[in-house]
Amino acid sequence: MGAGQSRNRITDQDKAILDMKVQRDKLKMYQKKVQVVLDREDALARSLLLKGDKKRALLALRRRKYQEQMIQKTDDQLFNLQNLMETIEFSLVQKDVLFGIEQGNKVLTQLNKEMRLEDIERLAEDTAEAIAYQNEVSELLRNNMTAEDEES
Repeated sequence: MGAGQSRNRITDQDKAILDMKVQRDKLKMYQKKVQVVLDREDALARSLLLKGDKKRALLALRRRKYQEQMIQKTDDQLFNLQNLMETIEFSLVQKDVLFGIEQGNKVLTQLNKEMRLEDIERLAEDTAEAIAYQNEVSELLRNNMTAEDEES
């Protein structure tokens, strides 16, 4: 029953793109976790300041700054990963276009082999002769019509 069905083949490129997308998703989840910690450190620093504990508030703010740096690094990694994925996907499209051009070139070469230059020249001469003959017939008919119009 499945003999006529075609299977989609998973290539190494497909696996690499999937792995990069999985990594991207993991980075985004990590960013969310870091953001929760950042928010918690911010709230802790505020509450410590309200209580008058500047030392511990400064420590919480330093930890918050570290978390912000981690988010920035993660953003940079996400940007690089996204650029890499887009470059790979575009390269795959270029590969498909190149394959199409190669196939088209093969077909064009085959068609050119089927059309011999001598046959084309002969056909062009025959066409030119037929056009010249048709022009002569048209000229004769025009002259004949003009002579009949003058007699009338």
